[in-house]
Amino acid sequence: MTTKPRIGIMTSGGDCAGLNAAIRAAVLHAEHSYGWEVVGIKNATQGLMSETPQLIELSTEKMSAHLLREGGTILGAINNRNPYHFPLPDGTRVDRSAEVIANYHKLGLRGVIGIGGDGSLALLQRLTTQGNIPMVAIPKTIDNDMVLTETSIGFDTAVQVATEALDRLQPTAASHSRLMILEVMGRDAGRIALAAGIAGGADIILIPEIPYKLAHIAAKIEQIRQRGRNFSLLVVAEAVKSESGESMMMQHHGGESRYGGIGHYLGHKLMEMTGAETRVTVLGHVQRGGQPSPQDRLIASAFGVRAVDLIHQGKFNRMVAWSAGQVIDVPMADVAGKTRAADPKGIEVTTARGLGICLGDE
Repeated sequence: MTTKPRIGIMTSGGDCAGLNAAIRAAVLHAEHSYGWEVVGIKNATQGLMSETPQLIELSTEKMSAHLLREGGTILGAINNRNPYHFPLPDGTRVDRSAEVIANYHKLGLRGVIGIGGDGSLALLQRLTTQGNIPMVAIPKTIDNDMVLTETSIGFDTAVQVATEALDRLQPTAASHSRLMILEVMGRDAGRIALAAGIAGGADIILIPEIPYKLAHIAAKIEQIRQRGRNFSLLVVAEAVKSESGESMMMQHHGGESRYGGIGHYLGHKLMEMTGAETRVTVLGHVQRGGQPSPQDRLIASAFGVRAVDLIHQGKFNRMVAWSAGQVIDVPMADVAGKTRAADPKGIEVTTARGLGICLGDE
């Protein structure tokens, strides 16, 4: 039985690029700077629901630089097994939070790092409060919609992937005189669409924060034609509604509903209104996978180091955050369960308007 202090780390919610970089940074800093051991908790809170917690022993020998380049998470992640409403095979749900808390305390950890988005952090914050768990959080979400942090792990890579998609769609659009529509992720915030649309030269960007009119979009497409260009690029966030305000949802396995379909809705409507030959590309989970961008690797590494420092300082129930080029920490309670929409008067929107990009509202 080791006598070294140990800390734990888990990844919760949907995966994204950069998670392994954060895990690696935490392990390297914990061992090199403080002589601690680190264990990974597999599949987040679900790994604490069995009689023997599901753990992975992490060490510096396992933290080679290849993890910086690896997408996903070596610890696994669960985003549909809420311990407070855990689903059973017969369809009923039970509260298993007491098991999670009891098994955590059996591990004798000095503290635990939880990497997650707003929903995951709301869950972890509840467990922290109920079970007196010494928690430090790291923000990750490709939507970049968490409060009190300027960016989160995964956002930059998602934007890079969406921008590359626009780069590839532009030549084929020009070759065939088409309207190309790219549907990107963005559960409640349009930041991926905004950033990628500006970087990728989109003509039209639609985000859930700004209501649109199909007539304005059709007029923009016609204006482009009148100026002699034979193609248009439109990027839309998945959470954008129909013109009448209906959310576009798709049914998935188990009856779960998720955003999807706005790209095809727009393609059908705009083809009817403009006569443009239209093609729709839905990026989906491509934005979550693949190699992390250098920016995501840097931010994830900085977050991992700071999270370990907070445990060493005994500062728990905190989340690390990015602010003005620095890593700070803020109360988890001020972040958990809260989201930050794109600002209709913010720099991205004003930049898009300045470039002549149509946002659908004029």
